[in-house]
Order: sequence, then C-alpha cells, then structure tokens
Amino acid sequence: MSDPVLSCEGLTRHFPSGTALDGLTLDARAGEVLALLGPNGAGKTTTMRLLNGVLSPDAGTATVLGLNPWRQGEELRARTGVLTENAGLDERLTALENLTFVARVRGMDPEAARPRAMELLERFGMAHRADVRVQGFSTGQRKRVALARALLHDPELLFLDEPTSGLDPVATRDVVELIGSLAAEHGRTVVLCTHFLGEAGRLASRMAVLFSGHLHAFGTPEELAGELWSGVEVRLDLGHQADGDLLRTLTGLTHVVQCVPVEQGLLARVTSRDAVPSLVAACVAAGKSVYAAEPRQPSLEDVYFEIEARSARLGPTGDLPGVHR
Repeated sequence: MSDPVLSCEGLTRHFPSGTALDGLTLDARAGEVLALLGPNGAGKTTTMRLLNGVLSPDAGTATVLGLNPWRQGEELRARTGVLTENAGLDERLTALENLTFVARVRGMDPEAARPRAMELLERFGMAHRADVRVQGFSTGQRKRVALARALLHDPELLFLDEPTSGLDPVATRDVVELIGSLAAEHGRTVVLCTHFLGEAGRLASRMAVLFSGHLHAFGTPEELAGELWSGVEVRLDLGHQADGDLLRTLTGLTHVVQCVPVEQGLLARVTSRDAVPSLVAACVAAGKSVYAAEPRQPSLEDVYFEIEARSARLGPTGDLPGVHR
C-alpha cells in the first residue's frame, strides 16, 4: 500500500474554552473519502484547520501531502481545496467574479483561470448564473459556487466542512453526488467533516468517529461493526409480535445471543448465519408460523449510536474498536 496522503499522531489543540482535540491519530489514503463523523463540537472543524495549516497544535505531529502543515502551510494550501460550512463568498461579486478573484490571489494565469472557472460552474449547474451577484443566491447555489472555487486550482486534497448543512433534500442529493464524483472520477482524496450519517454512509470508505475532541473509533463501517457486534442479527416475521414464552424459549438456545420482540415478529442475534435454520425450527416447534427470516447486517446508524453509547459509558480513554493509540 502506498504512503498515506495525510497522517497525524497525537494531535492536540486547546482553546481558552476547553480542549477541542485530544490526541488524534489517523490517516487518509490516496483517492479515498475519509469522514470525520460526530456531533457539533466533536472537534471535526478543528481537525480540518490543523491539517490544512490554518491552526497550529499544542501537541502532536502531522504530514499532509508530504509537507508539515505548520511550517509549510502556504505551500500546502496551494495543493489543497477547502469548502467551509459558511460558503464565504463575496456577495458584491458575481459567481464568476468570485472564482476569478481567487484565481488572481492564487497567482493563476488570467487567460487560463476564466475558462477553468466557467468549466466548473458549468459542471456544478451554475453557468447560467455566472454573471449574477451571489447576494440573491440560495444556500444550495452558494455551496455549488464555493465547491467550484475550492476546485479552481485542481487540488490534490479536499477538505469539506459540513458541505450539505442548510441545504434542502434536492440540493443535498446533488452536492453529495458531486462530491462522490470527485474521488471516483479524479482520484482526489476528500476529508469530509459531517454529522449527517446518511451523507457519510454514501460517500466515505472509512470514518473517524469523534466525541468531545476524542477519537473513539476509526475504520470502515464493516470493520467497526465486526468489533462491536458478535454474531449475526436476524429478523423473523411471525405475523405478530413475539410473546414472552417464545422469547424465553429462544433465548435459552445455545446459539442465541439475544432475542427481543419487534412489530410482527422478533429480532434475534445468533452466533453465526448457520444458526438461522435452528432458530426457525425452534419457532415452528413452539407452534409459531415463520413467514420470513432475514439476516441483517448492522447499518451505519447502528454502528454510530453503539459507539456513542460505549463512549458515554467508557469515557474518553475507553478502548473502542479501530482506534490507534
């Protein structure tokens, strides 16, 4: 495997109001979308600013695109693109002027900058408003222009901070599809800060879950689910909610880890997929009709909320799956 595009170890940042990030260790690979997942105040934006060289850490080390973010920040930012939660456009300028202004600041050739800007506005569905001041733009339109601006200089690495915050469902879908294409079609590495689970699930190959400045889990959803859950969940459709007698019977079986009633049946956790026929047979022996047996893999929501629950129980130093220490 090639060297990571970015890596950090023990990254820590304090503010007068408290510790925003405490001992973060993670990496990102070329061409992947890495989600920094967590609620507001988890440390996601601080992480992005540290790794882009905008803030300096109180402790820890990092390498991004082979550079030290705090000693070579200007050189690094020439190779990265950033989309902040607040698009940060100049409302006095048109969409095109917002892009060409940034091109001048970055020292891009004016002859090349304008067609590049128009190409990106076209790609993001904003070419028809290129000469309109952004003052009257919707939140979704602003995000599209800001994403075009972040890509203007063809960066190798993108930092996207809550890119769909404030968008309606249609605009959210469009922006998520645009972000997904950046990695899939062009091999860019994307660091995505979000608290939207659906967004992370659609885009990210790996996720780092943060709560209150602490990294509590890091890996693919499948890896984390494998650490958090033993066995396989299976839903049985009985045509009615399982009664207490059946639940006690099934829970007593050696291959059943857990069994709970749900609407129209029950949800059981068994030691392996091979145990499902025995579970069904036990229901039939108890006089119950089984209309369907559906093994179920944990969803991203299951993984996230289980990590959140364990984090609350164990505290910031608790040993959770996938965490590099």
